[in-house]
Amino acid sequence: MLGPALERAGHELTSLREAEAMVDFTAPDAVEASVREAIGQGVPSVVGTTGWDPASVDEAAREQGVAVFYAPNFALGAVLMMRFAAEAFRYLPRAEIVELHSDRKKDAPSGTAKATAELLGDAPVHSVRLPGLVAHQEVLLGGDGQLLTIRHDALSREAYVPGVLLALERLPTLPPGLTAGLEALLD
Repeated sequence: MLGPALERAGHELTSLREAEAMVDFTAPDAVEASVREAIGQGVPSVVGTTGWDPASVDEAAREQGVAVFYAPNFALGAVLMMRFAAEAFRYLPRAEIVELHSDRKKDAPSGTAKATAELLGDAPVHSVRLPGLVAHQEVLLGGDGQLLTIRHDALSREAYVPGVLLALERLPTLPPGLTAGLEALLD
């Protein structure tokens, strides 16, 4: 789905040798080798694969003067959900996260849930993996006599395209090394 969307936006899919940037949405056991290969060829990367430690490529990217952008979620709504939850947590500091994904998702909790939990003082995360789901996350913030729920639903993978396009647009302006989180690109 991402390849055709990138082409519609004016990007050309090509080999790594000829690329201006690499986009990786593969698998946790393949992503680091792909990113290191891109770094070795001086090609900056946009990475959306979760379930690995992106900090592992930071030093190599800095040494080669190459930017690597990683985000656990490229849906703009998900990033805003995290931002709103962090704001609400200042006033309702009891929080739990429920994240629901397809049964094909390999990591649990998701990268988005981990990032959200970190923002909320290591809030508990509950992971659900079932067929029929794409990506859904809700943050429940409780207080005396009240509950605030902030929820984001990605109903199709198309939800990620605007964030990937934003990352590709901003990639040339990023410093060498790892930049993490789509929120770093939002004004």
